Amino acid sequence: MLDLFPPEGRQEIGEGAVLLHGRALAHQHALLAAIETIAARSPFRRMVTPGGFQMSVAMTNCGRVGWVTDRSGYRYDPNDPETGTPWPDMPEVFATLAREAAREAGFDGFAPEACLVNRYEPGTRLSLHQDKDERNYAHPVVSVSLGLPATFQFGGLKRSDRPTKVPLQHGDVVVWGGPSRLAFHGVAALKDGEHPLTGRRRYNLTFRKAL
Repeated sequence: MLDLFPPEGRQEIGEGAVLLHGRALAHQHALLAAIETIAARSPFRRMVTPGGFQMSVAMTNCGRVGWVTDRSGYRYDPNDPETGTPWPDMPEVFATLAREAAREAGFDGFAPEACLVNRYEPGTRLSLHQDKDERNYAHPVVSVSLGLPATFQFGGLKRSDRPTKVPLQHGDVVVWGGPSRLAFHGVAALKDGEHPLTGRRRYNLTFRKAL
């Protein structure tokens, strides 16, 4: 029912951090179709951290560069290390949504070069972390939620800061930048459920200007 009647408008979740309720709903079918096209060229995989731990969330990328992690570290790479070929181009529906959402949140001129596509299954989670592998922190991060609902954890500039729990529904978009650009954030373990468009899955699109 929450997907049929999403909360309207915007919600401030921090200084420079905004939740745009249902902002992506008008593009939901195009976004999900584009994810399938991307995954056909660069399949989802569970990457390994520099410490040797396999992430529970499956990932792929599109855009000029893609975010990767392995035993050598975190980085952006123009090529998919599994295929040896460039990441798929960023679909126009992705880039347009990211630009418009950033502008609505107060960050005009955002031009994403990378989109990390995360696939969550019940029980998977993303621990608190900072997005700090980018060269310029003047640009915001734009995050789009599709599929099963999730609890977004949005903290402060220190890992020890107690995070705010922000419920996210299908179609919600979160934008953070400025004073909140390096805020710690994560996703609590995904609860089981069934979404009419994605089944027992949640997808997250995270847009960044990386270079």
